[in-house]
Amino acid sequence: MNDPRIRPVPAPGAPIAEADLHAYADGCLPAARRTEVETFLASHPQDRARVETWQAQRRVLHALLDPVLDEPLPLRLPLRPPPRRMPWRALAAAAAAAVVSAGAAWLARGELDARRALAAQSQAAAVPHYAQRAAVAYAVYAPDRGRPVEVPGSQEQSLVAWLTRRLGAPVRAPSLGAVGYELVGGRLLPGGAGPVALFMYGAPDGRRLTLYVTREATGGDAAFRFTREGPVNVFYWVEGPFGYALSGAVSREELQRVSQEVYRQLSPG
Repeated sequence: MNDPRIRPVPAPGAPIAEADLHAYADGCLPAARRTEVETFLASHPQDRARVETWQAQRRVLHALLDPVLDEPLPLRLPLRPPPRRMPWRALAAAAAAAVVSAGAAWLARGELDARRALAAQSQAAAVPHYAQRAAVAYAVYAPDRGRPVEVPGSQEQSLVAWLTRRLGAPVRAPSLGAVGYELVGGRLLPGGAGPVALFMYGAPDGRRLTLYVTREATGGDAAFRFTREGPVNVFYWVEGPFGYALSGAVSREELQRVSQEVYRQLSPG
């Protein structure tokens, strides 16, 4: 009988299918089939780029969600059958003790949950939404080697004019050649309540950074702020009508060095 929930392992030499690529990205293929998929990807750069994007997204999700596995288990009372028949007075006393213990346990659990909730709320409130969106945008688009941007860097003038028109204020793409990065291109993204510009930069060794530009972050100061979302580091600040967030899977020191150059070019004067 065929069980539709069981996916058969393809025979050696079978054509590489979409399911094989997903299984390869998840690390679920047998050794022989994995070798065949690697040979296929070596001669199909577009499929290789898709697989690398899936693998990068998988790493980001694991980094964000794996800490949940380390949370302590809820407090529970040991439930054991009584070793012998108890008189009713002793049984009533035991029941009262159990009620008190259960109440204390749930109070302790409630206090622990409340403290965790307050800590999570404080941490989330300290990081603006646009900085978190910037980290997600980096995780989605930076690993894509096929089409990471909508408009390439070779059309920088058209790209800047388009993004300026859509955001309703003059947008600039910093020149980062002096710090080792060149403009790959850019794209338009949806923000929380309007359009957002995303510029992507690349280094000769393959590292990429993204500059997230939004009008939804006015009212803050121009000081650098730092946050980390999984493996993605982010420096963010507010200048004039825009909020900026530079993101990358690089060291904090490297990202700060480039952020200072971006700030120097975009700040008034």
